Amino acid sequence: MIEFKMPSLGSDMDEGTLNEWLVKPGDTVTRGQVVAIVETTKAAVEVECWQEGTVNELVVPVGETVQVGTTLATLTAPGEQAEKRPTPRPSTKAATKPATAPPPPTPTAPSAPTAPPTAPGRRRWVSPAARRLAQSLGVDIESVSGTGPQGAVTINDVEHAAAAKPVAVAQPVAQPAAKPTAADRATQMRKSIAAAMSRSKREIPHYYLAEEIMLEKSLSWLTTRNAQRSIDERVLPAVLLLKAVGVAAQRFGEFNGFWREDGFEPAAGVHVGVGISLRGGGLVAPAIHDVPEKKLDELMDDLTDLVGRARTFSMRSSEMSDPTITVTNLGDQGVDAVFGVIYPPQVAIVGFGQPAERVCVIDGGIRVVTTVQATLAADHRASDGHRGALFLAAINELLQQPDLLEK
Repeated sequence: MIEFKMPSLGSDMDEGTLNEWLVKPGDTVTRGQVVAIVETTKAAVEVECWQEGTVNELVVPVGETVQVGTTLATLTAPGEQAEKRPTPRPSTKAATKPATAPPPPTPTAPSAPTAPPTAPGRRRWVSPAARRLAQSLGVDIESVSGTGPQGAVTINDVEHAAAAKPVAVAQPVAQPAAKPTAADRATQMRKSIAAAMSRSKREIPHYYLAEEIMLEKSLSWLTTRNAQRSIDERVLPAVLLLKAVGVAAQRFGEFNGFWREDGFEPAAGVHVGVGISLRGGGLVAPAIHDVPEKKLDELMDDLTDLVGRARTFSMRSSEMSDPTITVTNLGDQGVDAVFGVIYPPQVAIVGFGQPAERVCVIDGGIRVVTTVQATLAADHRASDGHRGALFLAAINELLQQPDLLEK
């Protein structure tokens, strides 16, 4: 039996609320398939399953908030015999109670429509929207008959049940908890970020390095390349920076991985987390996977898609849980340099400031050239300053040969 558990969706996430199941018992799932939607303080995250098998049981119901590591569902592996789920206890009690102690007759009274009994071992399906509507209208969702697929309760079912409620017998109902506002979400996000960054500064011995990188060759090469393409096919300079960091991290593996249980674990691939500021405040740093292996056009598409979904609070669990190194770029904010705070359990974060024209001494002469300040914050437990300097030098070298980044 395989246990499918609530994944960690970032160092600042301890729990999540299950918003929706996208599978049901008996469904076959494949690696990478999105099986659930989980709400965190930062986004509604599409949770992927990384095991193959058949859904045996959905353990956590929709609407429940659980800790990271909690079993959400169980699967049977291919070829494994599915466990026979016992008949739920409430159904057993309901079946045996009349034989021992029949209830006395009660006066007939008007009541809301009741739902048909569900099959033993199967949960009733209620869409999240229908559940929220029922709460706002004071409708007992368990008494609503479902007309959707497999008896699922829909919004229309809730509206019909609300309209059929007898006014004379309606009782005051407790007001449901107010739906979190944008301000509430921002406040909770700030608390989560504060907790994660406080942990980072408390537990990780940071060291910091900086290097000024000339961008003349990269920008000139990129301008020529983009001139041959339509507007929607052009690549931004930020993509060159991402690719350079990814390739350098592949060469210097001590900056690409995780510090866990007093030891460094190198990552198998290079998945670069991208710091993205959100319109309502706060930030996320989801990953673009396998950066060194991707061409610039593909990375541009990935970056555009990632930023768009991050700002609409729609992410995937793999993007949130497995960045191996992070890049933060505050260049458009007009700062010369940014020194980041490492996202645990990662061991490094690279920052880029605003590209700007600066006076430099080149080959004994003075020139005005476009440069960018690149910085590195690294975990001294996993690396030292000498290797960090070589890592930044490798990024610089790659940006002086932009044609190599195209491959």
